[in-house]
Amino acid sequence: MTEHDALMLPDHLDQPDAYRAPIAIDGADLEVLIEQLRAMLVIRKAEEKIGDMVTAGKIRCPAHLGIGQEAIAVGVSSPLRASDRVFGAHRSHSHFLALGGSVDGLFAEVLGRVTGSSKGMGGSMHLFDQTVGFLGSVPIVGASVPVATGAGLAAKMDGRGDVAVSYFGDGAMEEGALHESLNLAMALQLPVIFVCENNFFASHLHISLRQPGNSLARFARAHGMPAYALDGNDVRAMTLAAEEAVQRARAGGGPSFIEAVTYRWRGHVGPREDMDVGVRRGDDLVIWKQRDPVGRLVGALAARGWFSHDAAAALDREVQDEIDAAWQRAEVAPFPETAALLDLVYALPGGGTR
Repeated sequence: MTEHDALMLPDHLDQPDAYRAPIAIDGADLEVLIEQLRAMLVIRKAEEKIGDMVTAGKIRCPAHLGIGQEAIAVGVSSPLRASDRVFGAHRSHSHFLALGGSVDGLFAEVLGRVTGSSKGMGGSMHLFDQTVGFLGSVPIVGASVPVATGAGLAAKMDGRGDVAVSYFGDGAMEEGALHESLNLAMALQLPVIFVCENNFFASHLHISLRQPGNSLARFARAHGMPAYALDGNDVRAMTLAAEEAVQRARAGGGPSFIEAVTYRWRGHVGPREDMDVGVRRGDDLVIWKQRDPVGRLVGALAARGWFSHDAAAALDREVQDEIDAAWQRAEVAPFPETAALLDLVYALPGGGTR
């Protein structure tokens, strides 16, 4: 292997025309796979609805969509429990929903309604639901990574076997705080799972314009941290890696880094598919869509005779009906009172709000 090879993703993970076949589901539990299929459909259809409503002018806040990346959050969430501490970034609808966050709460939040997950004050990029373990997402690139690392330190001190999870994109790998976090987590053997969704674009810049190579797991390995580089559009592969990493962390084995190679179908922000903040992605998007995580799971189930394409279509319709009903409820939810501008932002001495 040359020095340049060490910088590049292994096993053709960066090639859009690879990994099109149905995923391997040997040894998997059928019930779990069906649950994961449903979860991916919920995420996709919720984001498609958001995209449609941005186009219609009903959503005014910026919305960063992760359509095409659903398998990552669903796989990583599989071994997690509500007491774990999960942190997202600016593209975190999937992370929120995969943990069991409310679709109603997401829709109400992007509409600025008081029933939203952040009471209508945060919009698409500031989601929160402690009841499912999602402790927040923020738009500042890399900002939640050190917070998640601190949550991992707190989890270790609590001694209950909880873990922290930090989601971020490939662009965050160029933030110094992320590398400081990797170092600290490894030095203190903190129970943190660092999940890098490598979709090759940071805003409008392709990774080839920012890095000497496209492998990001190499940074974790430089710290001696166990690291995975795998197909992020394979929900089974994501689940197995997450289970191993979480089990290691709960047992006191320290942090892990998961590089999930994927590709978002929409632009950096907004609902359009063909542009990435003004930079055309060419034919790659058409090819990457054949690595659809939903379709590849359906194909695997149908090939085994475990779940027919007709059954998948029925599930698709069922989920669509749920999404449409959730949107209708969110649209009639009330806006926050004017006083909430202060009451929900500033805490009073001794706790509580006015």
